[in-house]
This record gives sequence, C-alpha cells and structure tokens, in this order.
Amino acid sequence: MKMNVLFRKIHYWGSIIIAIPIVIMIGSGLFLQVKKEFDWIQPPTQRGINAEVPTATIKQLYDAAKAVAIAEITTWEDLDRVDMKTDKGVVKFISKNRWEVQLDANTSEVLSVSYRRSDLLETIHDGSWFAGWMKLWVFLPVGIILFFLWITGLYLFIITESKKWKKRRK
Repeated sequence: MKMNVLFRKIHYWGSIIIAIPIVIMIGSGLFLQVKKEFDWIQPPTQRGINAEVPTATIKQLYDAAKAVAIAEITTWEDLDRVDMKTDKGVVKFISKNRWEVQLDANTSEVLSVSYRRSDLLETIHDGSWFAGWMKLWVFLPVGIILFFLWITGLYLFIITESKKWKKRRK
C-alpha cells in the first residue's frame, strides 16, 4: 500500500474516532484560553493590603473563609485548595463546591466571593469530569491520534504542494 493511501485512510478513520472527544477538548480549551478575560469563568484576583509578610495566620484566614456560608466550608476536607497570591496580598480558599473566597492576607477581610467555573472546564477538557479512567484511556489516546493526524496531514500537504510546484515548473 502506498504511503499516501495509508495516510488518507488514517485521516479518514482517525478523524471519525476522535470526533466527539476532540470537540469537547477544543470547546473547553477555547474557554480556558480566555478564562482570565471573563469573570464568569474565573473570578478576577482582588488586591489586599500589600505587605512584605502577611500578618494574618492561616487559622484566622480559614475561620474567615469558613464564615462564608455559600462556600460550605466546615472542615479542611471541604477545601479543594488554598492559593496564596503574595504579590497581591490575597489568599484564595477554593471549596470543593467550586466557590472561591478571596481574603486579604493581612486583615482576613473577605474581598470577594464568586463561583469558579475554570476548574470544571479543566476537568471537562482533560476528560476526568466524565469518569476518572477517561482521562488516560480516552482523552490521552485522542491526543495521540490527533498528533498523528497532524503529522500525516502535513506529509500529505507537502507531497501535494510539491507535485503542484513541479507541474507548474514544467
């Protein structure tokens, strides 16, 4: 079988196999590209009192975040993560229910309470939102197939264009 025919078949069947997952990856990826541009996707980071070293203790900050009812923080296990933005004097408490509480790192004052969709979009993008096993057994192979489609497509493009160029030269 000729290389061109093989690569065309790879393109034909490969694009059918990856169609649905690739639409999901591209769609969520586009949202992730602009997450800092739209507050609806990821809340903007507020500014606290900038100081060399934050003066509030982690316990004070945790208690302040815990006081925000909508975040549903009752224990440390309710937190997805704590993000410290030292350059902005802010500490973000992100709960497992995707609510983000931003606190001043010095006064423990609540600066912002917002729903954070970017983490959801990331799990959709990598496939783990659907099921844990889909990340490695569906979305990773789709990425690999897409890589091969890119290589074979580039090869087919170069071959086609070189043939056209040779014809024009004659």
